Formats: sequence, structure tokens, C-alpha cells
Amino acid sequence: MLDSLLQIYENFVTNHEILSSFASITIKDGAQILVIILIITYIYMRFIKNTQAEKLVRGILLFIVAAWVFSAVLIALHFEILGQIAQYILTGIMLSLVIVFQPELRKLLVHLGQTKFFNANIFSFKNNSKDEKRTNVIKEITEAVKYCSRVKRGALIVLQKVEDKSLYNEVGTEINADISAELILTIFFPNTPLHDGAMVIHNDKILAAGVLLPLTEDPKLSWRYGTRHRAAIGASEISDSACIVVSEETGDISIAIDGILRKYEDITSFRDDLEKIIGNVAQEKIDNMFFQNLLKIRKKQK
Repeated sequence: MLDSLLQIYENFVTNHEILSSFASITIKDGAQILVIILIITYIYMRFIKNTQAEKLVRGILLFIVAAWVFSAVLIALHFEILGQIAQYILTGIMLSLVIVFQPELRKLLVHLGQTKFFNANIFSFKNNSKDEKRTNVIKEITEAVKYCSRVKRGALIVLQKVEDKSLYNEVGTEINADISAELILTIFFPNTPLHDGAMVIHNDKILAAGVLLPLTEDPKLSWRYGTRHRAAIGASEISDSACIVVSEETGDISIAIDGILRKYEDITSFRDDLEKIIGNVAQEKIDNMFFQNLLKIRKKQK
């Protein structure tokens, strides 16, 4: 029995062309393999990790590896027909991943398609009064959010890093007005035509209101979050936008970035993070506290 197993192992190693080719791998081949591994790792960490597709990806990768090994063993044992069938099935499964991971691929393409993807700040004011405008934007948004929280008025505000009119072309009303607390409160006043949708802001302008955002499909999200919170998380998952939410039931203030929702206990901490998001503070002076808090929240959601 042992001799038979050893013979099978020797045949597998000596006859299988894939395994025999490992001995001829050069430094150049190793470097290319390393680059591929780094690209796959980046895509996984940036677009798949901590999403609803993470467990599915792990399962599919395990199945692909197992199917590849199984087909290799069949071919090594001279069951060429079964081995070829297994490889054809494996190829079909890999092609079907385009459909299975359509939301994640869409998120990746949206990020790659944004021309200002590498900008550090949400807003990029182009005139000499940029600091004054940023300060005014922060002040007006903070006042409006503070009031909405106090009176428990629901609100959803999207801060766009790169202007994307496709977000409100189909559903939403274009406004293109200067930012003011009074206008924000008027738009979110109960029973007005635009109060249920999202407001979209870019630079120092309110671009649109009454916008319908895509809802997150994260199954791990608590049932306590309503439509506004799910829309904020969903929009932040597929773009570089930051989404501010005020709960209509509790008055709680939250910000969603990269699919992660952070709740604020007071208006001061909210304003501090809003300054960092908008870019009112010099980039080299921004500490990592905001992102450390997001990481803690991410760990709690697991």
C-alpha cells in the first residue's frame, strides 16, 4: 500500500508539467508573481474586506484551489478526460465571478474613474478666499446639523470629493445654490417635497436635493439603522463621498466614509472631523484619530 502511494506521488511530481516547471522559475518570474499577488491583495483589502462578499470570496478561492489540485491529480493519474472536464468547470466558475461580484467591480471602476482620486481633501477651492469659504461651509453645515439633531429632524448630506452629476440626474432636483444653514434646514423641513432625499454638496455649493442614493447590501448591518443610514453607507461604499446623517428618531449624528458609519456623541467632535474631511486643517497636521475610530468601529461590526 505504501509503495503504491509513493509511486503515485513520484508520477505526480515527475509527469505533471506545472509542477516540473517550478524548477525553472527565474528571478524575473518571481518578481512578476509578486506584483500580481500585491495587486490582488490591494483589491481584496480595499474593495472586498469587511463587505458582504468577503466570506463568499474566501469560499470561492478555497473551491478554486481545491478544484485545480483535483484536476492536476486526475491528469497526473492519467485520467485526462476527467481532468479536462474539471478544468473546464473551473474556467466557467472563474468567468461567472464577473456576475457574482458585480457590486464590488462597480465600486472599483467608480474609484478608478474619478479623476481626482488621489486628492487629499474632499473640497478643492480655487480662489484666494479658499480658507474663508471652507470655514463658512463648515460653520453652516455644523449649525444646520446641530439644529436638526436638537429637534430630531432627519437629514442626509453627501459631501462629494469629485462632482458627479450622474448621482442626481435621474432622481433629484438641481439647485446649485450657496451653502447656508437656513437653506439646508428649509430643504429638510418635514413634508416639503425634497426633505426625504439626500442633499449633494460639492465645494461651496448645494448642487441638488431630493436625491435617491443606493442602499447598502451589507447583511451585517444592524436592523436599527433606517433608510437614511443605509443610503449613507451605500453611497460611501461606491464613491469617495462622505455622508452626514441625522436620525429622525433619536437625533443622533453620524458620518459614513468608505462604508463605515461613525456616530458622534457631541457636536464638537463632529465639527472636528468635518474640518478634517473638508480640508480646513493642513494635511500634515491631521492626526489619525478619525481613521483609528473607523477601524475600531469596523472591528466591532465583525
